[in-house]
Amino acid sequence: MAEKVAEKVEENVEDAVHETWDQQGWDELRAAATEVMQRAYAPYSHYKVGAAARVDDGRVVTGCNVENAAYGVVLCAECGLVSQLYSTGGGRLTHFVCVNGAGEIIMPCGRCRQLLFEHGGRDLLVWTVSGVKPMSEVLPDAFGPDDLTHMNDMADPADAASEGTD
Repeated sequence: MAEKVAEKVEENVEDAVHETWDQQGWDELRAAATEVMQRAYAPYSHYKVGAAARVDDGRVVTGCNVENAAYGVVLCAECGLVSQLYSTGGGRLTHFVCVNGAGEIIMPCGRCRQLLFEHGGRDLLVWTVSGVKPMSEVLPDAFGPDDLTHMNDMADPADAASEGTD
């Protein structure tokens, strides 16, 4: 019973976060992204990126891109943002914005859209180049944790029983 009450309270808090979010909240988030963008390490591309997001408990987390001479190991701003999310207590992302070196709104790359989906879900609100959209529109038909759970649920019990018998 107490668990159901806690779930209902959590749902009400999340609804309140979405209902009370206004343009001032988005502007503050954009300002945080612009500020952290100035700390980006981009000596190769010179394309600085900053990201900021609101967490379901009201915190704001940020990240900036960090390049590397071995281009494949570049860390996008969203990676730093998600690291800060967990290093400061975890939670779920509710609102997200990403800016370039001029402070203009930009779109997260495909890899980062997947990262944001994992930590904000379908309802994460993203300020895109064409307005605010839920993550379900930014990354439709996304692959996520539910897909893995579905496959685990479908696993053949005989296969599970034979694991580790070699």
